[in-house]
Amino acid sequence: MVAYLIVFVACAATTFVATPLVRRLVVRFGAIDEPNDRKVHPVATPTMGGLAMYLGVVVGLAVSYLLPFFSDVHAASAEPLATFVTCTLIVTLGAIDDLRGTMALTKFTGQVFVVGILILMGVELSYFWLPGLGIVSLLGSDLGVLLTILWVVAFVNAVNLVDGLDGLAAGMVAIAAGAFFIYMTRAPSPFGDASEAALLAAVTAGVCLGFLPWNFNPAKIFMGDSGAMLLGLLLAISTISGVGRNPYPPSAGDFAAIAIPLLVPLLVLFIPFLDVLLAIVRRVWRRQGIGVADKEHIHHRLLDIGHSHKQAVLLMYLWSLLISGSALAIGLIDGRFAAGLVLVGAIVLFLITALPRLTERRHNGDDPPEDEKRAAAPGGPVSDASG
Repeated sequence: MVAYLIVFVACAATTFVATPLVRRLVVRFGAIDEPNDRKVHPVATPTMGGLAMYLGVVVGLAVSYLLPFFSDVHAASAEPLATFVTCTLIVTLGAIDDLRGTMALTKFTGQVFVVGILILMGVELSYFWLPGLGIVSLLGSDLGVLLTILWVVAFVNAVNLVDGLDGLAAGMVAIAAGAFFIYMTRAPSPFGDASEAALLAAVTAGVCLGFLPWNFNPAKIFMGDSGAMLLGLLLAISTISGVGRNPYPPSAGDFAAIAIPLLVPLLVLFIPFLDVLLAIVRRVWRRQGIGVADKEHIHHRLLDIGHSHKQAVLLMYLWSLLISGSALAIGLIDGRFAAGLVLVGAIVLFLITALPRLTERRHNGDDPPEDEKRAAAPGGPVSDASG
C-alpha cells in the first residue's frame, strides 16, 4: 500500500500545484467558459483544467517507474505506456474542443481513433460475459475490438456528460476509482501484490482529489472536455486491465464469479451511465441529435426540486458512495447485514433527496391559496352571482 500511496500523493500534489498555473495560462489563450441558458454557472470561468490533471497523470506514472514495487508491471504490462500515449491524445482532442469547439461527430471520431491506438498498443478486452453464452473469449476476435471501443467510449462520454456542476465529475470519479482500487487490491494479479489496474485507479483518484479544491463550488476553473475525457479514459483502461484482461477468468459454472467482476466497474459509475441512458432516450424521443445539450440531467433536476448547487453535488457524492459501497459489499462481503445497511442507506438518501419537494408539497397542502384566504376573510370579495 505504501507504493500506491506514494503514486497517489504524487498525482494529487502535482495536480493541485499545477492547476492555478494552468488557469493563468488558459486565461491568456482565451479558454473561458461563458455562461448561457444551458449552463448553471453565473460568471465566465476558465476551463481546460484537464491540462493540470494530465500533468498529474504523467508525474504519477513516472514515479511508479521509479518504484521497485511496480517493476514487473512496467516490464510485462502494456497498460502504463498505452495510458501515457492515449491520455496525451485524448487531452489534445479535449483541449481543441475547449478552445474552439468541435462537432459531436468529430469528437466521437477522435475518441474512436484514440481507442484504436489503445488496442494497437495491446490493451483490449480478452474475455467478456454475455447473457446466454457465458464467458466468451475475445482473443484475436473482431468482437473484442468492437466491445473495447464501446467500453471506452461509454466511459469517456459518461464522465463528460456528468460534468455539469462544480466539482461533480471530479468527486464522483474519485469515488468510483477509490472503490475499484479497493476491489482490485483484493483480486489476484500476475505481478504479486502489484496490479496495473489498481495503479491506474490510484492515479485517477489522485488527480481528481488534487483538482477538486480548485473545482468545487464556486469553481475557479473547470476541467473542460480535456479533463472529463481524460478521467473517462483512465477509468476505462483501469477496468479493462482489472476485468477484461484478468489472467484468472472465472469458470463458466460460477455465475457470481462471472457477473460480479464485470458489474463492479459499471456499478461504481451507475449514476453517470444512467444519466447517459436517460439523455439518449430523451433526445431520441424528441427527435433531437444525441449530442444536443440540455439542462435535464440528473444534477439539473436536483437543482429544480430545490437543492442548492453544493447540496446537489454532495447528494450525488452520497449516491455514488452508496452504490460503490454496494458494489464492494456484493463483491467482497457475503451477509444479510451488509444488504440491510445498503437498503437503509438507500431509503435515507431517497428521503434526503426528495426533502425539498416533500416540504414544498406539505407547505402547499397546509396553506390554502391566497385567493381562497381573501375570499374567506370577513368583508372579503363576493361572487358576481350574489351581487
